[in-house]
Formats: sequence, C-alpha cells, structure tokens
Amino acid sequence: MAQLLAQSFGLLGKGTHGTRVILKGIAPYQRPVLIYNPAAGKIRRNPEGILQRTTDALARASLRPRLMPTRGPGDATLFARSAIAEGADLVLVLGGDGTFNEAANGMVGSRVPIAILPGGTANVLAMELGLGARPERAAERLGACVPKRIAIGRVCYPAGEARHFVTMGGVGLDAAIVAAVNPRLKARTGKFAYWVAGLSQFGRRVEQFESCVNGETGRHGFVLASRVRNYGGDLAIARGSSLLRNDFEVVLFPGSSPLRYAAYMLAVGIRQVQAMPGVRTVAASGVDFRGAAHIQIDGEYAGRTPARFEIVPAALTLLMPESYR
Repeated sequence: MAQLLAQSFGLLGKGTHGTRVILKGIAPYQRPVLIYNPAAGKIRRNPEGILQRTTDALARASLRPRLMPTRGPGDATLFARSAIAEGADLVLVLGGDGTFNEAANGMVGSRVPIAILPGGTANVLAMELGLGARPERAAERLGACVPKRIAIGRVCYPAGEARHFVTMGGVGLDAAIVAAVNPRLKARTGKFAYWVAGLSQFGRRVEQFESCVNGETGRHGFVLASRVRNYGGDLAIARGSSLLRNDFEVVLFPGSSPLRYAAYMLAVGIRQVQAMPGVRTVAASGVDFRGAAHIQIDGEYAGRTPARFEIVPAALTLLMPESYR
C-alpha cells in the first residue's frame, strides 16, 4: 500500500534494471548542469558509452542536465561559477576527485547543491558516500540523496594564495608520490601508476618537515588531514573522519626510513595503522606546516610548504545519502 501511494504521488522512479529509486533529493531540480571531464580515467576509456549510460540514468530520475565538457585545468571551476550565475539549481560532476575539487572551488559559499558521479581513478568522495565506482549506478542512487551543508578544507600559502579541498590534504610522502605519477601511465593503467610512483620512492630517505597541530610541534615525513574515512578509494587511514564534522582527523607519521613507511602502509592495509608506534591521530581545525615538503589536496599536486590547512565551516552544499554519518 505504501508503495502504491508513493507511486501515485510520483515519489518513485525506474532504475536501470527496473528497480525503483526514491526521488528524494532529485525531484525539485529544474535547471541542472553536468560538468564532465572527457580525460578522466573511466570516461577516456569509453567516452560515449559512459556519458550515454549516465545521462540515461539521470533522465530516468527526471534530470536532463545541460552538458558542459571540460577541456583543460581550471575549466570546471569556471563552468560551475558561470552555471550558478546563470541560474543552475544543481551542479553534477562526472569525473575524478580532481574535477570535483575544481568545481567545488567555483561553488564555495553558494547554496546550490553539488553532486559527484564517479569517473576518475580513485573516486574517493563517491566511495566515501557509498555511491560506488560506476557513474550510472551513482546517478540512480542520487535519487535517495539530500542536500547537506558541509565544512571543507582550505590550504593557504604565505603569499596569500588559497585553494579549497573537499576530502583530504596530505603533506610529505604521499604528496611526493602524487608529484611523481606519470600522467600517461595513469591514463592507461589508473591506480597502478600510483604504485609505480610509490615504488620509485622506496629506498630514498623520506624528507622531513615541521607540523604544528593543537599547539604541539613535531617533525614528520607524512601528515594527512582528512575529512573522509577512506584513502585512495579502498584503504582506511582516518577512520574517525566524517564530512559532517567541523574538523580534520589529522594522522601524523614520524620517521625518515623508507622501511618504516612500508610498515605503515602494511598496517593501513590491515586497518591497524593507529596501533603503529609513533603514529598519532588528533582532531583539529587547522594544521601549520614549515619546511619544504610536497602538498597534495584531493589527490592533486598542490605545491610545497610552508602552508596551512584550515577548516571552512558550512562552505558547500553536497548532495549525499541521508544515511551518511
């Protein structure tokens, strides 16, 4: 009876396999846009097929967005900003975490919701939200999502430049690996390119830098300031994080020996990294970094320290499952 009543009032729609999806967060949107990156990992391998399946799934949820393909770095930021100025009421992003980061940077402070459709290599945000790794399935699941106001991160540099990030910022070893990734290999093999870049760092002393969190200063080789539980889409480092909190979960890794970091990564794989000697996990709204270490935000290279990570409360409206905690 409840299902019949829901159908009568148009609350249910068809999914790709005849299943039903609740149109909770989708139905009100009349002027959506879809920013997509043709060069993103999944899309590059099958551009027409993935785009068609994704737009078909959105159409079944009564969403027919205006398509906005990016052509290079920075386009997603400009497109998101211009779409809002022209009256868009929902911004959908089909691409990787880097494309989503760019679009989000064009929407900070806006009340217009943004949603992710995974098309990249790691798809950290989509995996965190439980939307999966297939954009067409994520499009179906958006029907059961609701807009929630969230805090995001910001990296600030001494010269005054700043950039926002949604999922995480890393300083030290992981950012050095991001810097070493071969873009052509990444385009062909996806995550394998990161393993190759990681192995290229093995045997080298891990560069040290100074971090200050909650008034305590120390030297580290890797610091992660995370807003999400998963790392790289399928690993867990900051298991106490949540996009609904107003802080980072900061995980600090001491030491310069590459063997020590190999042990850390093995511990990450078996979800025991917090039990490793010397590793500290703290909640904080800001972290300062001094030295000359590499920086990554949302999986994209972001320069070198000195810099500061800080929380920006209530900065973005994200379409997410109502059950997310």
